[in-house]
Amino acid sequence: MLVQVALPVPLYRVFDYSVSTDSNASSNVPLPQIGSRVEVSFGRQTLIGIVIAHIAEADSSVPSGKLKPINKCLDAEPILDVSMLKLAYWLARYYHYPLGDVLAVILPSLVRQGKPLDLLITHWRILPHVSDDDFHANAKKQKQQFDMLKLHGARGASEDVLLLEGMERAFLRTLEEKGLIERYIEPKQAPSPVTLAKMPLDLNEEQQQAVSAIIATHQAQRYTGFLLNGITGSGKTEVYLQVMQAVLEAGKQVLILVPEIGLTPQTRARFASRFAAHIVLLHSGMNNTHRLQGWQDCRTGHAQIIIGTRSAVLYPFANLGLIVVDEAHDGSYKQQDTLRYHAADVALYRGVQYNIPVILGTATPSLEHLKLVDDGKLVECQLRTRPGNAKPAPMQLIDARLQSTHQQTTDDGARYDTGLTDAMIRAIRQTLEAGDQVLVFLNRRGYAPVLLCEACGWQADCPRCDAHLTVHYNSQSQHSSYLKCHHCDWQAYIPTVCPDCGSQNLDAKGIGTTRLSENLHAIFANPQTSKELYPIIQIDRDTTRRKDSWENIYQRINQGNPAILVGTQMVAKGHHFPNVTLVCLPNADRGFLSADFRSPEHTAQLMIQVAGRAGRGNKAGRVLIQTLQPDNDLLLKLVKDGYQSFARELLQERKIMGLPPYTHAALIRCEGKTLAATMQVLKDAIAILPSNHNLAVLGPIDAPMSKKNSRYHAQLLLLAKERQQLHHVLSHWWQPVLALPSAKYLKLTLDIDPIGW
Repeated sequence: MLVQVALPVPLYRVFDYSVSTDSNASSNVPLPQIGSRVEVSFGRQTLIGIVIAHIAEADSSVPSGKLKPINKCLDAEPILDVSMLKLAYWLARYYHYPLGDVLAVILPSLVRQGKPLDLLITHWRILPHVSDDDFHANAKKQKQQFDMLKLHGARGASEDVLLLEGMERAFLRTLEEKGLIERYIEPKQAPSPVTLAKMPLDLNEEQQQAVSAIIATHQAQRYTGFLLNGITGSGKTEVYLQVMQAVLEAGKQVLILVPEIGLTPQTRARFASRFAAHIVLLHSGMNNTHRLQGWQDCRTGHAQIIIGTRSAVLYPFANLGLIVVDEAHDGSYKQQDTLRYHAADVALYRGVQYNIPVILGTATPSLEHLKLVDDGKLVECQLRTRPGNAKPAPMQLIDARLQSTHQQTTDDGARYDTGLTDAMIRAIRQTLEAGDQVLVFLNRRGYAPVLLCEACGWQADCPRCDAHLTVHYNSQSQHSSYLKCHHCDWQAYIPTVCPDCGSQNLDAKGIGTTRLSENLHAIFANPQTSKELYPIIQIDRDTTRRKDSWENIYQRINQGNPAILVGTQMVAKGHHFPNVTLVCLPNADRGFLSADFRSPEHTAQLMIQVAGRAGRGNKAGRVLIQTLQPDNDLLLKLVKDGYQSFARELLQERKIMGLPPYTHAALIRCEGKTLAATMQVLKDAIAILPSNHNLAVLGPIDAPMSKKNSRYHAQLLLLAKERQQLHHVLSHWWQPVLALPSAKYLKLTLDIDPIGW
């Protein structure tokens, strides 16, 4: 008997190995089960692979004398069951990716390395004799950390949960040294039945209809995909919670996908306040040991509620009963390297696998999901009202052509443009004086997007990319001021004179979140003291990079004091700011003018999501949109008729133009040292397309950014009316493309259903 092994190598095949079953042999290895790990020799390497089949010696394409034996069998039992292997085969087939590499993506890194699965996790708990009196009055930080652990009761909590909640490992050790807390290893036990920690809220009629429809599917043990299409603040989370209650009470697991790591702790807190259950968090911010433990908890059934980012949809589950994809329209669910899967699509496939309901929740459904509703492949449940009949925040356009943007004067008398009209500033001031909060949305971090010489026109460009360097400027610290490429992370000092002409007339053009925050500080500062009258809280990748920074910002916002929040798209995704009553969008035109045909859809989704942060509490909200194109048909459609009408109009345009979702796309990208080489291999690829391919072939052309990180990029787009037709061509064509002589030393990638061209 031989075994076929899938190895983590970029080859579209599996490999045969022999198994020594001679009882007298010193190197005897038991026959590994399908789905288990084995250690094998591959060339000069030693690799860990997955056994995918047993075959007879006569069926091998390799003569028995040339077969290598397995070195070790690492698992007595399979670590991947039949459903996980079927998932791997489907991913490999649909995304045209090597099976061994698919399995490498599915498995946690420690599993791929051959580590044992029974790694132990440290837990911490307070010792029985300890009380608040054991702390010195000056040990405020230690007392704060102690109180956080105290919330978990006598059993305490695992170290990864405590670290995610903001505790610090150094303080845990300090408290341990003082004899106040102890670490222990908790033996794995069957999870207790899930109980309610808090009673459900009352549902309105629309919510009740959605809950009843989804629970009926769960009870019938059949797959149905639901598009929970609810306006922002309409109570989608309460629908999730009440459906989850029925699933959890039946002893099933629930998987909740969120688009960003930043949303996982607050999502966990929301579900933990409703259910007394074992909740597992899964995201790339966890270390390898905790990721393996989470993988094991899902696989063995110890995890009852699983909250994770896109990769969590690839985990094994013992008894999955429901999948929820929150903010299902979000582009973060699309993996942009290696295996380019879309987590929402994989979630629907897994729903079919387990015969369970899948909920795609969003206020701004993608056009692909609306098309699936039209085709009868998704059931739409609409939530058009907010609980308590609170009204969605109305949107109002400010014509920036009629109002010049506000000018501010520096200490030396120079005047500069703040980027905000007087009407918007008045609205911000009125909101703050009423005791409420304002959110100003600008999806561009840094100080300014361009550094320009006003004498000769020189611009600070990245030497490695076709992109301008972003100015990061800090008036308080020269060391914190620099130029940076947001594509390859190249950095440089800000020059004092123009490198081309020597002029000192260098000016940072445009506005990023840092500059906007400074402008708002100048506008709303006390004239006598220059101190800000209201806190200005900047929320972007630069201010949330440090550990716990986002949690600290979130707590500061939810204190409810009047404040101005300045943020990028980080603030648009599912956050609840009850005291924000005004949302300002000072740059609404950019997304509607892009050459990318998807840009209007993505821009509208972002605008509606940001607008949904206003008026979520007891007070009414409003949205101000500053524009230089108030007559733009798409913008007017969005503001007057809402996202649903806007999306339906875009859908009709896509149908007329023959664009996705009415056609199916595959994008081939090529990366190399020269643009000519990348273009040539794509031309050679077109030359070997089958004569009867019946596809629309667009390209080869330069990629939107043809040079990135000192490498050149070109692309080729294939469009087909039928999905099956596209995959039939790819299954016969893609591997010969990779074998083209001109493809040597180049990187070719295939992206099925790309979200960006």
